[in-house]
Amino acid sequence: MGRSLKALCRVVATLGAVGLAGAAAAQSRAAAQASAWTELLNARARLIGGAPAVPGAPSYLAGVEIALDEGWKTYWRMPGDAGVPPNFDWSGSSNVAALTVLYPAPRRMSEPAADTVGYKHAVLFPIEVVPKDASQPVRLALALEFGVCREICIPAEARLSLALTPAEMGQQPSPAMLTALEQVPRPAASRHAEDPRVTRASAFLEGGQPHLVVVARFPRGDHGADLFVEAPDGLYVPMARRMPTASSVGEARPEADNGNDLVHFEVDLARTGNAHELKGKTLRLTLVSDTGASETGWTVP
Repeated sequence: MGRSLKALCRVVATLGAVGLAGAAAAQSRAAAQASAWTELLNARARLIGGAPAVPGAPSYLAGVEIALDEGWKTYWRMPGDAGVPPNFDWSGSSNVAALTVLYPAPRRMSEPAADTVGYKHAVLFPIEVVPKDASQPVRLALALEFGVCREICIPAEARLSLALTPAEMGQQPSPAMLTALEQVPRPAASRHAEDPRVTRASAFLEGGQPHLVVVARFPRGDHGADLFVEAPDGLYVPMARRMPTASSVGEARPEADNGNDLVHFEVDLARTGNAHELKGKTLRLTLVSDTGASETGWTVP
């Protein structure tokens, strides 16, 4: 996450302290525009435009919203043991210097055949859009592909477009967009005190049972606590399992690990056959819970 996005997170934390009356006033002032909904089988999608979260920033805080029928789901950028991640193709856009898609914290969705990672009901992906020329409108053109799944998965495609005008930069951000931004896992530089954080990570890559162990602290309780691990270069990492405090691997616990707010996770690498390929790779560790979410990079020794 770049410097501007870290600033976004800090501003969102400040704005979150504003009362309901202030939020309602901001909503009335926000003139966020949106494209028409594109109706799909068991889902619909649209683009939303809006003012920057950081007042005076030469950028827009836009969004891609997907609404799902009851009982249907779609996937995170790492879909888990099955499924397909969303694909955002912005190549048709104009007057865009930089565009960053942010992913709200997902949830594990357990099924008899596999555990997947994603969203039910609806999801709003915040999009930071930096124009080449801030004095001119930006035209967003998105070719969106994503999976819509229940017992089976249906590939969905939508072509969405929206114009963002310089006048929007001087308006108040939409509370809905700020809420979506608040749900994006935060890096260490902008982490809230109540967000979970990794306290220790270990890799055991040799022998017949290679695995990773991650210990994380959840300051406000471990309800909904989960860990998602992503590797670079297309390497597959299985879903983490939450372990009892007394680990099945029988390793000694440092005294610092003895808190009641600690959760131990284990990733079984035996079935992938690629454990040795993780050496020296930087993994992205995303922690989620009902009270916050964070992410950090960890390089496997």
